[in-house]
Amino acid sequence: MDIKAADVKALREKTGAGMMECKKALQACNGDAHEAEKYLKEKGLAAVEKRADRATSEGIIVIKHDAKKAAMVELTCETDFVAKNADFIAVGEDIANTAFTNELTEVTPELNDKILDLATRVRENMTLSRVTLVKAAADEYISTYVHFDKKSGVIAVLKADKPEIFSNEDVQTFAHDCCLHAVAFPSLYIKPEDVDQTYIDEQLEIFNGQVAELDKPEKVKTGIVQGKLKKHLAEICFLEQPFVKDDKVSVAKKMEEIGKQAGAKLSLSKLIIYHLGVK
Repeated sequence: MDIKAADVKALREKTGAGMMECKKALQACNGDAHEAEKYLKEKGLAAVEKRADRATSEGIIVIKHDAKKAAMVELTCETDFVAKNADFIAVGEDIANTAFTNELTEVTPELNDKILDLATRVRENMTLSRVTLVKAAADEYISTYVHFDKKSGVIAVLKADKPEIFSNEDVQTFAHDCCLHAVAFPSLYIKPEDVDQTYIDEQLEIFNGQVAELDKPEKVKTGIVQGKLKKHLAEICFLEQPFVKDDKVSVAKKMEEIGKQAGAKLSLSKLIIYHLGVK
């Protein structure tokens, strides 16, 4: 049957499919635009299935938040070109907004459909890799940060015995700085108490081996080993690291200082970090 160019154009604008594909879809559906749209979507989803085994090493991290709630999502794709595409970023923001509004804690069909729809148009494998939702208690405050390249994102939750201090600008700035620090200086744990004893024992074995041949008293060797362990824990534990804005003190000491200035005791409740492709 004869297909009008205007109908092909309208279907293309609605679906993002190529002109010839739109024309073939309309011909296959006897000119019915609604059926042609469904036809293209089904065909596109089939193509997505074929691309599913292609690596998705690029992507973005998006966060939607306020002081009491935050949703962080990771979307991956095949190329850096698509990762920087306005449509891809818009879908990421839409997914983050939906997860935030509906308080979704995992990837759902509703969220997945949003990225599948774009994948059918862009013809590139895409995935919604993970979703995290964090809700603050009455005595907690949420701060977030997404790095400029959108490849790292952080949600930090601070706790105070006097929650009114969260209106303090210095406290809010410190919370944000904690997020900046988490991206700049990767850590494995929040505090030394979180480190598994098996891991500590392994490190002690290594350090003991390093000092075994030293011509020094055992007491001195023990001191060296403990010093090495303390230094190592300071490298892998967030609160023990030198603070990004003042490397003369640890994050924990700066937190204590900021809390005292505001008239309350501050602590870190949660620290969730996304690095693209790293789980």
